[in-house]
Parts: sequence; C-alpha cells; structure tokens
Amino acid sequence: MLTRKQHELLLYIHKHLGEHGVSPSFDEMKEALNLKSKSGIHRLISGLEERGFIRRLPHRARALEVLRLPGEPSTQTGSAEDGAQDAAGHPLSGAHGRPVGDNVVQANFRAPTVPELGATTASQNLHLPLYGRIAAGTPIEALRDESAFVEIPGAMVGDGEHYCLEVDGDSMIEAGIHDGDTVVIRRGEHAEPGAIVVALVDGEEATLKRIRRRGHSIALEPANPAYETRIYPPERVKVQGRLVALLRRYH
Repeated sequence: MLTRKQHELLLYIHKHLGEHGVSPSFDEMKEALNLKSKSGIHRLISGLEERGFIRRLPHRARALEVLRLPGEPSTQTGSAEDGAQDAAGHPLSGAHGRPVGDNVVQANFRAPTVPELGATTASQNLHLPLYGRIAAGTPIEALRDESAFVEIPGAMVGDGEHYCLEVDGDSMIEAGIHDGDTVVIRRGEHAEPGAIVVALVDGEEATLKRIRRRGHSIALEPANPAYETRIYPPERVKVQGRLVALLRRYH
C-alpha cells in the first residue's frame, strides 16, 4: 500500500519515462505534485525505493527506473505490502498511546482541515498530515512539512481534526512512546488532567507531555526520570491537541 503522494509520484515518473525516455528532474516532480520543497520529493522517492517500486541507477543524473506499478507483484522478499505506512512508505503497526516529545508545532500552528473527517467510517483509510519530527526531550522548534502524509485506518481515530508527529527522543519512553514512533494528535484546546498533549509554551515552543494541575499552576510531566517536570503559570501554556493513537514501524 502506498501513500497518496507516493502513488501520484510513481505514476508521474512512469509516464515521464514513457514520453521522454528519461526520468523527470526533482524540480519537475515538485511542480507536478504541487509540493513546496524538494525535500518532500526526496522522502517520497526513498519510500518508493525501499518498497521496491523504483530504483536509482548509480553514477547517472536523473536516473530512476520504475520496477513495478501498484498492483504488480514485488520482486523483493520480506516486504510488507499491507498495513498503515508513514510518509516515507515504511510499514506501521498500531500501538497504544505514547506521549510525544517536545516541540511539535510552531507558535502560529494551525492544523489543516481534513475534509469530512468526522464522517469517516472505520472501514476507510485516512491521509493525515505529518508535521515533521518532534523531540521527546528538550524542546526544539518543530519542522512543518505540509507535503507529507501518513495513511492510517479510520478505526484508529474518532471525530475531529487530526495530524501526526514523529517522535525524536526518549522523554516519554515509560509511557510506551519510543524514538521514531509516529503519534496521532486530535486537535483541541482542552484535555483532562493526566492526558498526553501537545502543549504550546510561551507561544513559541511546543512539547508533547502529560499535563496536570498543581495548585494554580500547570505541570508538563515527562515519562522518563532523566527529565524534569516543568511547572508554568496557566497563561503560559496552551493545549494544541491530545494524543489519541500511536504508530510504530519495525526495522
């Protein structure tokens, strides 16, 4: 199973090779898929290559070869063709809520509208935006790439708007969230005490932690004794979303 963008890119490369005898340039692929940067194309190509749909020919410019199209049998062994995938096409398996790490989103974060997401049935697959890698330790400014998507079963989420983040670090490891995991976040401004949330601190740094009340203050708790709980006045913390699902790929 391919993500929507991987499928589009594979068909575009196949068509371009047939018409011109040479694979398209990265700029041509970026324009064809309406992406904002070539980094998204690099990730899509890597995903297609890893799953045996294309290969890069060494020592040649613009040298991509299409090995097969969707629906054709794979020539590789041991490749997983079914299940959810991340934006690079790695197979993903569901797990239970693991908190995400620090800095997930920028201060001006606005989750895109997923058309009629609330009406999705459990039998449908969803393409959720992947907003880059979030550190599960020290807060960092999150990378935001609106060209990347994660395909997940609709049964994993309920109503509302959702987006995904990739975990970088181990601050939530005791909550079952590991480095490299992908977390699914339901957008919202409220969460019950003890929930794992994406919290925006001082309008600048976003972090994924367990949120609690401590008197008149807000505590953002890691799930790793190597990291300290951070305490803030309520006006410095704004909830951006709540963890609802976790995806993990096995190497």
